Amino acid sequence: MIRIIGIDPGLRNMGWGVIDVAGSRLSHVANGICVSEGVDLGARLLSLHAQLTRIMVTYRPQSAAVEQTFVNKDGAGTLKLGQARGIAMLVPAQAGLVIGEYAPNSVKKTVVGVGHADKGQVLHMVRMQLPGAEIAGPDAADALAIAICHAHHGGAGALAQAIAKASA
Repeated sequence: MIRIIGIDPGLRNMGWGVIDVAGSRLSHVANGICVSEGVDLGARLLSLHAQLTRIMVTYRPQSAAVEQTFVNKDGAGTLKLGQARGIAMLVPAQAGLVIGEYAPNSVKKTVVGVGHADKGQVLHMVRMQLPGAEIAGPDAADALAIAICHAHHGGAGALAQAIAKASA
């Protein structure tokens, strides 16, 4: 069994979701949203770092996946999102994890079947694939979708093979 954390970067709300993968079976472990606190950018990033670090310590994932940043018309907004994404990459790296990165359309295509699905469709399909999961909101659903995408694209399988080889 491999435990994966998916992270949906955001400066205000950073979604996270943890799943366990055993072969082709996925099971929900936990999910939530880190809400940044503080008045300036540095304090908000530090808040996200501390919250995500606590999640890593609590759930001890063995693999991580983060959504890639898309560039939009607002350059300043894209830059701030990139800084939050830096925190989303840093915390798993500090835990010694290799991090898979997935484009938003790739995540949606994997989970929903189409690359331009809306948040409602992603939430619906995450609920279908993780029955009984209480999902904290759209950002947490996106993070779970990122973890599911990582499980399907070899992130979990490659790690399982490496662990099996090391144990033999």
